Amino acid sequence: MEMSKRLRQLMNAPGPILAPGIYDCISAKVVERAGFDAAFVSGAAVTASVLGYPDVGLQTMPEILAQVRNMARAVEIPLIVDIDTGYGNALNMMRAIREFEAAGAAGVFFEDQGFPKRCGHFEGKKLITDQEMAVKVRAACEARRSADFLIIARTDARAVEGMDRAIERAQAYVEAGADAIFVEALLSEAEMRKAAAAIKAPLQANMSEGGGKTPGLHYDKLHEIGFKIISYSGLLQRTAVKGMQNALDVLRKEGSAESLYPDKLCSLVDRSALLGLDKFYKLEERLYGPLLDTEKSWRAELDAQAKPGGADNKLPF
Repeated sequence: MEMSKRLRQLMNAPGPILAPGIYDCISAKVVERAGFDAAFVSGAAVTASVLGYPDVGLQTMPEILAQVRNMARAVEIPLIVDIDTGYGNALNMMRAIREFEAAGAAGVFFEDQGFPKRCGHFEGKKLITDQEMAVKVRAACEARRSADFLIIARTDARAVEGMDRAIERAQAYVEAGADAIFVEALLSEAEMRKAAAAIKAPLQANMSEGGGKTPGLHYDKLHEIGFKIISYSGLLQRTAVKGMQNALDVLRKEGSAESLYPDKLCSLVDRSALLGLDKFYKLEERLYGPLLDTEKSWRAELDAQAKPGGADNKLPF
């Protein structure tokens, strides 16, 4: 199924859409295998992974687009992509929509910041006018080839102009055609409820555990308040950073990392199963005939972890 159509179905279905943040193919596959219906491509996390830079607007469209193309190929769940400001004015926005839609994204969100743009939980943000942002929203809606492709408009006005202006901006973006609204960095449950009551469109909430400005409420509570899409932009990457630091600490102190397995270290078979090695083996055997297999137990364990449907002739690329 076309992923944008699948995302639209999720938007119209009961319950929240939980979208953990991803930044590479492994994180995308982990989210898919864990049973989540969608994933959120975090611009900050991709920038950190690919460039080693903080989220201060140094990332360019080709760098984010290349990661999205690979992730969309690697999984069969809808991806909602953070495209920052659309990489320029309304014309740049239109090109970005065409490029990300062609790359396999199911939807995007973009914000009303000026340059240098930065993480919504950082200080020193600057905004473009709501009129200019409305033009960009209309341009994005015009540029999409599929009407199912989701356009989410984000406003960072809460931190710059206050709560009332953030709501006014959000309403203007809905009138311009945005399918959903993301009011960034709300400071309390009361502000969340105020936004949900005032904005007549589906809402996105982004949870940034460990230092973010928005309270980390349970997703059921967020949905009860009125949020449809709930993203966890930095959760997996920051968990991975902590895991890597802990693993290296164990290696330095103990002289090996054996004590990490199996509770804190996946096996080679686990990782290979996640990446679909069984499908590549089956494809090779279909093309070349039975392969010499001296690791029967290893293959058996790999086959046992294969996802249902792994034996069909669908190419794993």
